[in-house]
Amino acid sequence: MRVIVLGGDGFCGWPTSLRLVAEGHEVLVIDNLVRRAIADELSAPSLTPIVPVSERIQAGNELGAGQIGFRYIDIACDYPGLSAAFAEFLPDAVVHFAEQRAAPYSMRSHTHRRYTVDNNVTATHNVLSAIVQECPEAHLVHLGTMGVYGYKDHGAPIPEGYLEVIPRGSEFSTEILFPTDPGSIYHMTKSLDQLLFQFYAKNDSVSITDLHQGIVWGIETEETASDPRLVNRFDYDGDFGTVLNRFLVEAAMNMALTVHGSGGQTRAFIHIQDTVRCIELALANPPKRGDRVRIRNQATETHSVIDLARTISEIANVDITFLENPRAEAVSNHLSIEESSFVNLGLQPIRLKDELMHDVHRLATTYKDRVRREVILCTTPWNAKRAAAIKRGRLGTLEPPTPD
Repeated sequence: MRVIVLGGDGFCGWPTSLRLVAEGHEVLVIDNLVRRAIADELSAPSLTPIVPVSERIQAGNELGAGQIGFRYIDIACDYPGLSAAFAEFLPDAVVHFAEQRAAPYSMRSHTHRRYTVDNNVTATHNVLSAIVQECPEAHLVHLGTMGVYGYKDHGAPIPEGYLEVIPRGSEFSTEILFPTDPGSIYHMTKSLDQLLFQFYAKNDSVSITDLHQGIVWGIETEETASDPRLVNRFDYDGDFGTVLNRFLVEAAMNMALTVHGSGGQTRAFIHIQDTVRCIELALANPPKRGDRVRIRNQATETHSVIDLARTISEIANVDITFLENPRAEAVSNHLSIEESSFVNLGLQPIRLKDELMHDVHRLATTYKDRVRREVILCTTPWNAKRAAAIKRGRLGTLEPPTPD
């Protein structure tokens, strides 16, 4: 199979590219390397040392039967370059990771809000246009997020994309997209992506799979662990670092774990190896042209933030500190999702178990000399009310802060 991986230098894109190459596929990575530039902007480099992309590609080509190429293209700004790459490579499938992926980063300022919308929405539309123009038979696999649904109690498991409804006073039922409730500019762009996908699947019969992914934990896959040049990035800062990564780095530094808010927020999680496996399964099971968008929930379990903190606190013997929450979100929530789709296709989920967190903790400890303590906390407020709460501060409290 010939596969273009957009954003293939990123946290999920790089191990996906390597797995496809190892399985014998021909892969073209397209990336503008903006994630590396943002790391410089935030003074928050990956905890793991990342080599230049040319070295990564060279090492990737030593992996297996497939081949991996690279094109430097900003797909949101250079449509001619993107279209030409599609026309030359003629992919069987396109995997789309090329969006600004961090909710806190999207809320940092008006500049970051506009950048996230301009980049994410335009990039997705350019990809769809290029497929229609150059390779209409190609299957598009897009990495979305469970965050499009917000984090509140829905009263039932969130289905895989569609909700059956019966209009009031009617005798027939229909299915609509499950209502979105984005909690950040980033999540809003993913909600807008869904509408673009619906249109192009209907109007141009583009084959599309939209994967609504949970928070990714873990770092390595079999391929990234095989050579230091292939190591995956590890973000731990308050913008791009997941809550689990931040906790593990704080534990490695013998710091108190910083819980923002009550800790009652529940999130969906998936291991990076399962992310890669789900992409493989999605590529192997495309919807037919003319079918509606196939939406799959790409998550394997749910946990509350405080439960994660308690688990890691016990592993590392460190304290837990509660801070004001910069996000405008519910103090606590329950989250239940339908997650049978990939299991039915053969996924055997990796669960977030103590021994596996020990592995990530050991890696964090190995590179702790590279940690910049000042970037760990989440400090970007979602709105003026949250900014005022952060300014008041609750550093050092040992009990969850009361809601506003």
